[in-house]
Amino acid sequence: MSEEFNEQMIDESIKQIHTGEIVEGTVILVKPDMIVLNVGYKYDGIITKDEYSNDSSVDLTTAVAVGDVLEAKVLRVQDNEVQLSYKRISEEKANKRIEEAFENKEVLTVKVEKVTSGGLITTFEGARIFVPASLVSDTFEKDLNKYLDQEIEVVVTEYNPRKKRVIGNRKKLLQAAKNERAKELLASLQVNDIVEGTVKSVTSFGAFIDLGGVDGLLHISEMSWGRVDSPKSCVKVGDTVRVFIKNMENNKIALSAKFPDENPWKIAAEKYAPGTIVTGKVARMAKFGAFIELEPGIDALLHVSQISKKHVKEPADVLKVGQVIDVKVVEFKEDEKKISLSRRDFEDDLVPDDYVAEKTPAAPKAEETAPAAEEVKEAAEAPAEAAAEAVEAAAEVVEAAAETPAE
Repeated sequence: MSEEFNEQMIDESIKQIHTGEIVEGTVILVKPDMIVLNVGYKYDGIITKDEYSNDSSVDLTTAVAVGDVLEAKVLRVQDNEVQLSYKRISEEKANKRIEEAFENKEVLTVKVEKVTSGGLITTFEGARIFVPASLVSDTFEKDLNKYLDQEIEVVVTEYNPRKKRVIGNRKKLLQAAKNERAKELLASLQVNDIVEGTVKSVTSFGAFIDLGGVDGLLHISEMSWGRVDSPKSCVKVGDTVRVFIKNMENNKIALSAKFPDENPWKIAAEKYAPGTIVTGKVARMAKFGAFIELEPGIDALLHVSQISKKHVKEPADVLKVGQVIDVKVVEFKEDEKKISLSRRDFEDDLVPDDYVAEKTPAAPKAEETAPAAEEVKEAAEAPAEAAAEAVEAAAEVVEAAAETPAE
């Protein structure tokens, strides 16, 4: 009876330990896979490597030393040992901090522990925060492995500890920083400022230029003093371009590469005075004439009547786009920025000798138009209805004869 009584007295003198309780113990043994603590109970406490940290690469023999005092959470009390967890206390403290950060919209610095197809698994003081791939950056990133083992800043946008769902957002911080830079940049820019930027994207109507935090539009009509058929023929994504701010309105920036001092019309009056012989390239054509590019930014009109001394029905019959020809300036209108050209004085005519015969019907002879007079005479003697038809027919013949050019 005395031995049983003594054991009962000893048991009652040792503190009791319960599942879920936080205890403090002194490290008495460290092995690669576990830590042994004296927690003041009749059995020692055991912290396995998995319950010490989520980091599988941690080396317990260097992380902890005999004599260290640790706090741990009791997982279960069983025969001859008490199973403890060190990481869960850290997680609970960290989760409390994360909850406060979520409520206060505080920025947290986390470490990327793992990269998955869905995003980044990060830790904050032992607690996990998941950053979905779509929230890692403000631009699409195909490979997230560059973030492994790196520290990044996030803001917690979703916190649900019951479902173990804690979402971090890095994209929001990047966008906020970009917006702030854009605001500062917009405040510093003025119309006519010369700036450098990087081509961000190219469309059918122009290119968007990144000016260092804010985008501007370089319209196709402002890419060059010369004719631009496609923006892609002038710039490509990644190019550095020098432009000036043409207009700013409602945070929208219109850019131009047509610098006034490079305007070819500034000295055009000297280069293209009437009587000057110049060389140009056929840029485009219309029925009334061909537009000749004398230099980038200066097109002049070669009217169909000035192509040759011979009759030319349409410019496309004798000219081709891209063809280089010599022309004479016959008129220069500086105010209207219009130049008229001629080739009629050139001996090396563009029109072949047989062109008129093949392309232009011969003018009707006098005797071929005689029936018109006869029909008019008959119309006077015919009934009213028949007379009207005869007069109409006669008019058509006369009109056709008048429109047909003579050889």
